[in-house]
Amino acid sequence: MSLLVLLAALGAWAANAQDIPYKKPPQEILDVLHAPSVPQATVNPSKTHLLLMRPRRYPPIAEVSQPMLRLAGLRINPRNNGLHLPPTMVEFLLKRLDDGKEVPLAIPKDARLSAPRWSPDGRWFAFTNAKTDAIELWLAETASGRVRLVPGVKVNAAYGETVQWLPGSRALLVQTVPVTRGKPPEAPAVPIGPKVQQASGKYSPVRTYQDLLTSSHDENLFDYYATSQLMLVDVASGKATAFGEPGIYRSMDPSPDGNYVLFTKVHRPYSLLHPHTAFPKDVGLWDRQGRMVKILFRLPLEDAVPIEGVPTGPRSIAWRPDEPATLVWVEALDGGDPKKKVSHRDRLMQWKAPFEGEPSEWWRTEHRAFGTDWGRGFALVREYERERRWGKTWLFNFAEPGAAPRIIFSRSIQDRYRDPGTPVEETTPSGHRLLSQDGEFLYLSGLGATPTGARPFLDKFHLRTGETRRLFHSAERGFERVQSLLSRDGSKLLIERQSSTEPPNYFLRDASGSLTALTNFKDPTPQIRGIRKQLVTYKREDGVNLSFTLFLPPGYKEGTRLPTVLWAYPREFVDADTAGQFGGSTERFTTISGTSHLFFLLCGYAVLDDAAMPVVGPPDVANNTYVEQIVSSAKAAIEKAASMGVTDPNRVGVGGHSYGAFMTANLLAHSDLFRAGIARSGAYNRTLTPFGFQAEPRTLWEAPDIYLRMSPFLFAHKIKEPILLIHGEADNNPGTFPIQSERMYQAIRGNAGTARLVLLPYEAHGYVSRESVEHTLAEMIEWFDRYVKNAGETSRTSEALAAR
Repeated sequence: MSLLVLLAALGAWAANAQDIPYKKPPQEILDVLHAPSVPQATVNPSKTHLLLMRPRRYPPIAEVSQPMLRLAGLRINPRNNGLHLPPTMVEFLLKRLDDGKEVPLAIPKDARLSAPRWSPDGRWFAFTNAKTDAIELWLAETASGRVRLVPGVKVNAAYGETVQWLPGSRALLVQTVPVTRGKPPEAPAVPIGPKVQQASGKYSPVRTYQDLLTSSHDENLFDYYATSQLMLVDVASGKATAFGEPGIYRSMDPSPDGNYVLFTKVHRPYSLLHPHTAFPKDVGLWDRQGRMVKILFRLPLEDAVPIEGVPTGPRSIAWRPDEPATLVWVEALDGGDPKKKVSHRDRLMQWKAPFEGEPSEWWRTEHRAFGTDWGRGFALVREYERERRWGKTWLFNFAEPGAAPRIIFSRSIQDRYRDPGTPVEETTPSGHRLLSQDGEFLYLSGLGATPTGARPFLDKFHLRTGETRRLFHSAERGFERVQSLLSRDGSKLLIERQSSTEPPNYFLRDASGSLTALTNFKDPTPQIRGIRKQLVTYKREDGVNLSFTLFLPPGYKEGTRLPTVLWAYPREFVDADTAGQFGGSTERFTTISGTSHLFFLLCGYAVLDDAAMPVVGPPDVANNTYVEQIVSSAKAAIEKAASMGVTDPNRVGVGGHSYGAFMTANLLAHSDLFRAGIARSGAYNRTLTPFGFQAEPRTLWEAPDIYLRMSPFLFAHKIKEPILLIHGEADNNPGTFPIQSERMYQAIRGNAGTARLVLLPYEAHGYVSRESVEHTLAEMIEWFDRYVKNAGETSRTSEALAAR
């Protein structure tokens, strides 16, 4: 593309850009979109009560557009000192598990509730209520349902852990707005000088983060809104007492014996290139009165972490939950660099109270340590081998000091069919998490992926022998999973049960397998029960097994070829075996919400949902054939759907969000498979994400040809099928800056392509406001109705389905 053509396109785009009123999709879509949501559930630690929560959806644009501060990777509401648009609940429903009876809760009217924080003994739960100018702290008594406001406590929910229970369940540690805080710092009316950054000759790769600090004024604002005064709140009286000194606290965690509080405090100097997670930190201890015991570690700015690497120094610092006051953490032995050849990558450390002398090393891992689950006197240590995407779980028994750790699980982390499940945990009296045990048996809960669909399970696993006993397995028809283990021996379970036509409900399951209903939620959208879905499997030209879930609209007549939407998201795999595995289920209750592509079903389309787009190969070079693989996968999906008689191969549209949008643009640029495309919140020019993207570990300078070949922006002149580009103007996802869609539109338009760019005011990477969601659906349906459904019957030979 010549410079003159691009400049002309830029000028024409600016001249033609305009604001238009928000649109609405057809009424049948609105009826489903605004139907009540299905409640979420949580069980208290003592297993006596079930709390059901209904999330709030689609706030009005008037709320979404309220002032926010974009600071250090955070979005802060300056009016109430909380996060901008945090997840909130609008309804709590409390039920007793023994008889299913409801416990009335007097929740504030028009509340904006946080998720609850259960006390370790399960007798209370705390939650916040976001008002316009403040965030309140509330307490609810589980047995009685009595709810009360904690007076005089103004919660600071902008940063860190807002509420933390202390051992014994009699007090809370709460982050509050300092009472002595003055007015927010004002921006200088006149610049004090230029903005300067300087590199010092060290290797410092950085992802393309958004919402970063940009000035000294931003730094002052971050200090102002993120600084908290911790308060110790007595549950019985509601009395609040200052604890420790004001600071920016990323985390705080009481020791199991209650004698210490571990804190992580963020401090200057900050960074203009990294989010708050990389800022310098002090990790220290207070005693139970909030007096400083000691600073344990001073962690510097994490500005030199290798790609796919980890910081040097202590990381994952936590209390060992089975001892009174022992700290454990991990330290890299390879400088945090996964490409460095070493005999061991990490060492595992511990330090016992009173934290004098030197900490001790208790094990070294050959590969990267990436998590530890604690039992009573033992630990399950997980390590990760980057080159093979392989995970191992080791059993380390502290009760047998001379015994060597042994492997209990070893598999590809991408192998869903051989996943043994995740160890089930329980809450200790101190509020920490410990593995649930029945003697020498652990419990493992898993999705149970199979070639025909997921069948969740609960197993008992013997630590010494490796014997596995299956306690629960979802039937082939319907979809059931264990929500909570209610008895030590696993004989009593809380089950969530649903099917493709029945909404999720909760049941008590006893030792005989009998079920007692606790809830009876009705179908909120019976008008979509006529939708049919089935798992479809097929092969790519190179033999890789693929699948999609075929959705057919209500009232579909057999043999009718329909306009079709293929919606997908590429994923990387090391081998063809795991790439072809199916991890979903056609037995789940069908719901359609948000900007879902499944709304096309209500407009007479077939949908190939989650059409597999695997990119297979060794991690360092898989993307060398990215374009060829996604084109081959798309071709195989269309041919399969056409062979079934449900898809008109001449009327297929493709769409995706984020990396799926990137895929969409590449498919339009490099194939003739589709009539049109929809690309939402994507990145199209990989030179703007030069230090890696998605699972690509190489930099632009290490693999320039790959970055250029994978960038559909550089092939905009080949995109002749109509493409709808949608992007939130306030996108906060690394790499997907709105300029990616703006420049892509300009490039296509300048090369005589057909495109439409929709920028949604105040929306982030995902779109949440009622008006934006409705408008996005209207745009998507209008685009495919015009360019796919009503595109005519121009035939395409099988040869034309091949890549350009």
